[in-house]
Amino acid sequence: MNKTSAIVLAAGMGTRMKSDLVKVMHPVAGPPMIEWPVAAAFASGVGRCVLVVGHQQEKVRSYFTGRTEVSFAVQAEQLGTGHAVACAMPEIDGDADTVLILCGDTPLLTEQSLRAMLKAHAESGACVTVMTATVENPFGYGRIVKDEAGNVVAITEQKDASEAERLIREVNAGVYCVDRTFLAEAVARLDNNNAQKEYYLTDVVRQARAKGLSCRSYQVGDPREISGVNDRVQMAEASRVLRRRINEELMLSGVTMIDPDAVYIESGVQIGRDSVIHPGAVIRGKTVIGERCRIEQNTLIVDCRIAEDVAVKAGSVLEESVVGPDAAIGPMAHLRPGTELSAHVKIGNFVETKKAFMGEGSKASHLTYLGDATIGRDVNIGCGTITCNYDGVKKHKTVIEDGVFVGSDVQLVAPVTVGKNSLIAAGTTVTKDVPADSLAIARAPQVNKEGWTLRKK
Repeated sequence: MNKTSAIVLAAGMGTRMKSDLVKVMHPVAGPPMIEWPVAAAFASGVGRCVLVVGHQQEKVRSYFTGRTEVSFAVQAEQLGTGHAVACAMPEIDGDADTVLILCGDTPLLTEQSLRAMLKAHAESGACVTVMTATVENPFGYGRIVKDEAGNVVAITEQKDASEAERLIREVNAGVYCVDRTFLAEAVARLDNNNAQKEYYLTDVVRQARAKGLSCRSYQVGDPREISGVNDRVQMAEASRVLRRRINEELMLSGVTMIDPDAVYIESGVQIGRDSVIHPGAVIRGKTVIGERCRIEQNTLIVDCRIAEDVAVKAGSVLEESVVGPDAAIGPMAHLRPGTELSAHVKIGNFVETKKAFMGEGSKASHLTYLGDATIGRDVNIGCGTITCNYDGVKKHKTVIEDGVFVGSDVQLVAPVTVGKNSLIAAGTTVTKDVPADSLAIARAPQVNKEGWTLRKK
């Protein structure tokens, strides 16, 4: 295949979004909207992408920091798609044969369609290939005007179309493959003699025809692929389609979803086979889940690494945590960032952890807070235990060594260490280190005043 560079148009604000955030940076099924067409372009074989930026360009640039295969061109004033491409041409590799042009607000475009279009363009020898789709209601789209041989002779915008042209149902997808040398010359000659007073990229077709060069079309089978996102209704629909694609790919790889329409999994999440995902689960970011896991209803998992055979029970929240094999979380547990659980650990009802390590076989079954703590193997944390890690100025660490039994309603005032195989009696407030193999008791003396309630009555 010829060497190809891409131009992605992303300079507009997107006023119909009614947002302070530029349109292409709104998240769609996980990443910003612009990530989808850029990723599809690279996956189709493109070597470099030039992003045409304008409004809030610093946000777009920041997202792609470190991506050396991505460069930027600034369209300071939005004067149309042709003008945007003209701004980008100086950034195109000089040895590129073909330029692929697409829009940053079309997240449903697939790698497969772009790859097939590039292949058709190369095999046809056309100067310009236009992606098209046949739609039921073509209102708002540019119409594809062809001659009897099926060559594209013009792309007419809605406001400039004649009555006959408006009846055409094959429409412009806004995606083009163009010979680089011709494109550079063509965009330099564009004018804005049209109803919108803009420099239309579509006019390069007329220029090619005037020179006797071939212009062909490539029609996608699914018209949804060409759908642009202009408002939040369309963004929600695009997200729904992408989530369905994500879920179908996971199910085909061996993941069970009880109700895939009620599961929200972002792009990039990995889940092992024979895992079961229940309705209401939200799994985001760079999460990796192993095989044979059970993710129950109404759970939230963000940027976590979860080993095999783990049960995440209903209503639990896991953030930036690592969970070892055969662990059980919840129901209604909260693993905050920095939590690391070893194999066979149990975190039960209403337990919260933060920057806590728990060794193999340890458990905290209910109503407990473990923050800034290192907990060894086979430790039992009783109900109502609190690591008092914050003194109002600094966070301090609690260390509980292997084999410790912590009774109910215990407060561990950090910094403090509890030695191996010790027992902390229920109701104890631990303020100093406990040696190994010890019993720690710190309670106020119990006083019984007989007959006291009778006298009060």
